[in-house]
Amino acid sequence: MFKASSILKKARLDRELGIDEISKKLKIPSKYLRAIEEEDSKNYPQPPYLQLFVKEYADFFNLNSKDILSFFRRDYRESLNKKSPRKHSTFFITPQKLFKSSILILFLILFAYLFNQYVSFHRPPQLEISWPSMEDVKKGEFLLKGKTDSEATIRLNDSLLIVDDNGNFSKQIKLLDNQTNKIIITAISPSGATTILEKEY
Repeated sequence: MFKASSILKKARLDRELGIDEISKKLKIPSKYLRAIEEEDSKNYPQPPYLQLFVKEYADFFNLNSKDILSFFRRDYRESLNKKSPRKHSTFFITPQKLFKSSILILFLILFAYLFNQYVSFHRPPQLEISWPSMEDVKKGEFLLKGKTDSEATIRLNDSLLIVDDNGNFSKQIKLLDNQTNKIIITAISPSGATTILEKEY
């Protein structure tokens, strides 16, 4: 296959001429003539000048500049294609990738579950109290009711209360006369986290 660079270089060597000598006659920088002969695209001039320099170089040796330019453009395109190959997608779903993806998904689900269990285990228990009305308080005795997590332990001041499977608990309270009655209710989770509500009568 004819290459423009080889034809031009052969013509110069056949005439025993140096690149610097031709550069002076054509007034073309020698680095561009050398780049054309060596197909050194990094040192090519700008495209409009490149084709002009190739034509003048061919005319200098009385070569068919039209053919030389045609060869050069073909060689130049080929060199660009080699330097910038098309990128093809190489992603394929294989049994191995599918297996790895499944393992990763299962791991993430397990991690999310364990994290949720950890947070639930360590968070303070909920605690809701149905405080008595003022009318009941004036009577000096009332039924205190509340709700918490079913796994929690409830303490009323120093007394331990029974919590049913739904988290409900109750206690009959008798207020002492002529003094402040302080009621402190503490809910304790299995992990030791606490929620405290208190009231004075």
